[in-house]
Amino acid sequence: MSTRGSVEAEVLAAFLATHEIGRIISSPYLRARQTIEVFARSAGLSVELDDRLAERRLSPRPIEGWREVVRRSFVDPSFSVPGGESGAETLARGLAAIRAALAAPEPLPVIVSHGQLLSLVLHSIDPGFGYAGWESLSNPDVHLIESGANGMLAFRRLWR
Repeated sequence: MSTRGSVEAEVLAAFLATHEIGRIISSPYLRARQTIEVFARSAGLSVELDDRLAERRLSPRPIEGWREVVRRSFVDPSFSVPGGESGAETLARGLAAIRAALAAPEPLPVIVSHGQLLSLVLHSIDPGFGYAGWESLSNPDVHLIESGANGMLAFRRLWR
């Protein structure tokens, strides 16, 4: 982890310490795990890994114009490049992981994922959160996602 990443992880840990966190569920990707490990240690919580929270695989190899692929994902969820994952596929697995975490009995879970997956989830909750919302994300970024009595999700940005 870079020096900047270490500092950001410390600042995030301090912010999260002000909330009653009961569980941490993370993408298996190293960067996600490293970002939350500082908080996990200070809170005495383990980090559960969930493959459904891994970042979207746009393509099996680098592609030119990848930002256009991301932009198109908000307009055409079924679009994917050959060998890549569509926005709809990414959204389905991300939402499944988030809904499972919200249904668990522990208080306030922290879910650690990545920009495209998070943006697609937030876009599904509020269609106004699209490509520009994705571009506005910071690393790290914190959003509170809540489930209402009718199962509808709502979110608000808490930090950054």
